[in-house]
Amino acid sequence: MPYSAAPDRYQHMQYRRSGRSGLLLPAITLGLWHNFGGDRPLETSRAILRRAFDLGVTHFDLANNYGPPYGSAETTFGRVFHDDFRPYRDELVISTKAGYDMWPGPYGEWGSRKYVLASLDQSLARMQLDYVDIFYSHRFDPETPLEETMGALDTAVRSGRALYAGISSYSPEKTREAAAILDSLGTPLLIHQPSYSLLNRWIEPELLATLDELGIGCIGFSPLAQGMLTDKYLDGIPEDSRAAENSSLSPDLLTEDTLAKIRRLNELAKRRGQTLAQLALAWTLRDPRMTSTLIGTSSVAQLEDSLGALGQLEFSDEELEEIDRYATESAINLWARSSS
Repeated sequence: MPYSAAPDRYQHMQYRRSGRSGLLLPAITLGLWHNFGGDRPLETSRAILRRAFDLGVTHFDLANNYGPPYGSAETTFGRVFHDDFRPYRDELVISTKAGYDMWPGPYGEWGSRKYVLASLDQSLARMQLDYVDIFYSHRFDPETPLEETMGALDTAVRSGRALYAGISSYSPEKTREAAAILDSLGTPLLIHQPSYSLLNRWIEPELLATLDELGIGCIGFSPLAQGMLTDKYLDGIPEDSRAAENSSLSPDLLTEDTLAKIRRLNELAKRRGQTLAQLALAWTLRDPRMTSTLIGTSSVAQLEDSLGALGQLEFSDEELEEIDRYATESAINLWARSSS
């Protein structure tokens, strides 16, 4: 059946401004890191993407190497865009990134101008787009001058291949440097995408304050700690889980100490009438400096459960104090090296 978006789609979502820009993003963004690659049925991905937009999710976040295999999540999105979303292009914010391993040889990763712009052209072709709304430097490259990487983002914007520039997993210091370079080129830095969750709070001491001072938005990724902050691991490691497959979540991260924290947080979630995932997502949005939080999903039901977090975003002081007792660093920031 031809797709027609739900007429009430903007009644379900909250939208937040990205820093001091004119761009509003949904409080919850759908990321296609997992579950949208070539190893998944197209119709499953299509159903999730349609339902997300029908519920007001206007921002879809990708990267060149999302899959598996690399590039296939963008190809999947491109097929759904072509068949379903093309009439709604001006209602969508589509982002992609370049920085991690993508193709063989010396020009297939990191932050050189050659790689960054070639990757963007490939991404646009896979997604069947004329432009993306946000184009990110996916990680800081210690071997390439930052002026070169930011210059490539500036070129992407000035050429019309992207509307805004973003960075991901940059330290506060490197964020300041990147923002200053982009400002000097006349292309403001729109947004930063760091990892952020109840068990990974590295952005709080300095990065959030830096972004607020510079007028840059913040969208946190992995707010569910790659599935750790769901009810999936409360009683052990299921056979079909990421931890069992030892893919993006190592079983070594699920220590008894961490599981004890998660169980305590789950008890609080129940008292609030929420799932653990909903509590975790709502908590990442408690700070007004957070523009959005970025979820992944493998089903429509999981998507709807996550979006249910929007029904209860407020926390009492007592709840926040209790959360702080258990929401402590748990050595799960897999992207820490990319921030230095």
